Amino acid sequence: MSTLPSVTDASFASDVLDAEGTTLVEFWAPWCGPCRAVTPILERIAEEHPDGIRILRINADENPRSSAQYHALSLPMMKVFQNGEVVKTIVGAKPKPAMEFELAGLLD
Repeated sequence: MSTLPSVTDASFASDVLDAEGTTLVEFWAPWCGPCRAVTPILERIAEEHPDGIRILRINADENPRSSAQYHALSLPMMKVFQNGEVVKTIVGAKPKPAMEFELAGLLD
């Protein structure tokens, strides 16, 4: 069970698009092995950078509208939002140093 907060199709606009600052959304599914590998890495990044980036997750199977809107065809897929706009897309599980490299400049 993840410690990252979840969003849904119904809450996506208020939780992500209307949020201030930087928000990373992990599109995942329970059957996705790479998703299970990347979630603990995202949890650690969230703990280490509580003021730099908000990290949320959305179950792609249970929330098809958001998944389709953001073209989450390969899982895990991370979308980074600033002021309601996607500023970065990361596809696939990566080790923590690679994920931090991808998020350089967005964490603090």
